[in-house]
Amino acid sequence: MSVTIRQLEIFNAVVESGQVTKAAKSLFLTQSAVSLALSEMENQLGGSLFDRSGRSMRLNDRGRYFLPVSRDILDKLEDLDCLMNEKDGKFAGSLQLVASSTIGNYVLPYLITAFKSMHPDVHFNMLVCNTKTAEKLILERSVDLGFVEGEVSHEQVSVTSWFQDELVLIQRTTDDPETEKSLDVRTDLQNYKWVMREAGSGTAQTFKSKLGKHVTNLNVVMELGHTEAIKKAVEAGAGIGCLSNLTVCRAVNRGWLQEIKLKGVDMKRQLYVIQHKNKAKTRLMNEFLDFCYLLSQCSAGRSCLSSPENFQELVLQFSRES
Repeated sequence: MSVTIRQLEIFNAVVESGQVTKAAKSLFLTQSAVSLALSEMENQLGGSLFDRSGRSMRLNDRGRYFLPVSRDILDKLEDLDCLMNEKDGKFAGSLQLVASSTIGNYVLPYLITAFKSMHPDVHFNMLVCNTKTAEKLILERSVDLGFVEGEVSHEQVSVTSWFQDELVLIQRTTDDPETEKSLDVRTDLQNYKWVMREAGSGTAQTFKSKLGKHVTNLNVVMELGHTEAIKKAVEAGAGIGCLSNLTVCRAVNRGWLQEIKLKGVDMKRQLYVIQHKNKAKTRLMNEFLDFCYLLSQCSAGRSCLSSPENFQELVLQFSRES
């Protein structure tokens, strides 16, 4: 049997008091219980830790070596107990997240950074994949929370609205004013080449849902599995793309890509938080969710969530206040 925490506590109490009797009194134990615990621990450790002289207990060389080790263990346990019980508003633990690519690459890194500035003892692991894979991981209970932009309908998954995003059309930047015109969803889409996200992604799902019958005869020249690949293909002149405003706002603002207005359809979409209905909810999970929801409701947060390029100042603000 290995040394127990209670034995370490008894050992340290005897060291501090110098007597078994005094240690027993401070621990609200009988003298025989303290003596037995010490004796068992010394047997487990292969020898005596004290020089005994009457009632007096003095550490020998082995005891002096063992004392700082035992105190270090007890100190770490006290710190762990404090953090895990969230005393003084502190949180500790590890959150396993999954996010569809738009949120995972362009939103959550900023949110996690801001949250960790307030709770540095929290550890995050995040997987980035498409909505269908995120739903599968939630169902398997492999992760704690999911953040997606596509539809999830499984009965075992709880779906909560988060904030609104908008899909926008992008093209290669040009100085030709004729290419800056808006497109009509009913008549113009078939006249262009398209670079699209792969089937299963939330962006592709929303695009097809919004455009309905108008996507039937599109000239799709590429289907790519990553947003940045689509942006680079469009920038190179491969065709028109349709991506989340979250992913292209920086490139559009800096003139690397050009936005095209689309008439005749509302391209706004809802982003969601998903959880398994039967998975236990910890205080850390609830604290992080509250933080995410609060940020999506305040004006500064909405501005940053709509344009992650503005998020850095908000992160700095949270760091200064924490």
